[in-house]
Amino acid sequence: MISVADLLTNNRIPSNYFATDAYVRGDLELGLLENRQGDRLLAIPETLIQGIYAGLEKETGQASRLVLFNCGRWWGKNFYVRFCEQLTDYYSVSPADMPMVEFLQSLQQCWITHGWGKIELDQTYQHRGFLVIKTWNSPFAKLAPQGKQPSCFLEAGILSTFFSQLTGRELHCVQTTCESLEADCNRFVIGLTKRLEPAETLVTNLEHEAIMQQISG
Repeated sequence: MISVADLLTNNRIPSNYFATDAYVRGDLELGLLENRQGDRLLAIPETLIQGIYAGLEKETGQASRLVLFNCGRWWGKNFYVRFCEQLTDYYSVSPADMPMVEFLQSLQQCWITHGWGKIELDQTYQHRGFLVIKTWNSPFAKLAPQGKQPSCFLEAGILSTFFSQLTGRELHCVQTTCESLEADCNRFVIGLTKRLEPAETLVTNLEHEAIMQQISG
């Protein structure tokens, strides 16, 4: 709850920091897109993402999955640091001390504003040590080459590192459903690496719920 003292001191009511109309700023004459901190933003064309997929597949074959996952982990580490710095500076409280609702709203709006689609946390299996992340309208799924298994390895890497940093434990991420395979959404399972290992080989044969029963039973 916002106190009267805060209003008198700060002269504003904090909104969602990542609200698109306030977060994204630009100067068309200079060809610049920036966030509200002045950091440069890039609008990446779909053809570039398709080219990255195609180039990696041609040069590295099956190893392209690991390359994308590791790129995502590096990106996710930097994303987490920047995300926390921005929230702390704006709300004057660290993410660890924020109400969970506010933290999740910030993450969801951040995801939308950066053009990554929508994101939601499913805590159905939390008591068994797993967190399920759902995303919709992912550009990484939309532009991925057609295959027989989920293909958002870059996103999986981002999520694994983000939640590892958030929890202070080394976590892994496995995607179980993918929009590129006509699923209703992309599902990513976060958990300890050893417990998630069986899911790596199950994604081509079992539905999401069956996989969760296998690894959490």
